[in-house]
Amino acid sequence: MKVEVLNIQGEKTGREIDLPDGVFGIEPNEHAVYLAVKQYRANQRQGTHKSKERGEIKGSTKKIKRQKGTGTARAGSIKSPIFRGGGRIFGPKPHTYNVALNKKVKSLARNSALSSKMAKQGVVVVEDFSFDAPKTKAYLDVLAGLQVDDKKTLVVTADYDKTVYLSGRNLSYSSVMSAKDLNTYAILNANSIVLTEGSVAKIKELFA
Repeated sequence: MKVEVLNIQGEKTGREIDLPDGVFGIEPNEHAVYLAVKQYRANQRQGTHKSKERGEIKGSTKKIKRQKGTGTARAGSIKSPIFRGGGRIFGPKPHTYNVALNKKVKSLARNSALSSKMAKQGVVVVEDFSFDAPKTKAYLDVLAGLQVDDKKTLVVTADYDKTVYLSGRNLSYSSVMSAKDLNTYAILNANSIVLTEGSVAKIKELFA
């Protein structure tokens, strides 16, 4: 499909670029998208939660009272879970939450997300740009020119561009990502996707 290429002021350049139908024009598979988002969010979990069991509590192991004749239940240690300050029974232990997902399913999910954004006119193609030095104001001017400064945006560059990345890093509603790092969650989490010409070529190479 053909899409017009804009400059950073949001004006038409008179050029068009061809977006691959296999990436931007397929029928979205909602279940694949669900699985990809589930995997991404699960893999973000650190899994470092931990509580101490009775063997890990610091304290005396002396028997705190005699076995019989007290009228209460027997107790062998102050570290017992039934006492305040004792260990926890069946508490959480560090473990991974990673979810495995087939590469073809991940690819289908990513292409489904891009196709969905395309169908909703949420994709803008802009000519390649960079900055001499990191400058948030210059980055905001680009978003304003493309009329996406009031939306949650994802700017996709061909490769990692340090000046562009640092310029948009401290904006909570905008993020910058290279084409090879593009994922389903990042696409769905943005209202508008801004693709540079170079990133389109990279997407064709990697995903088409």
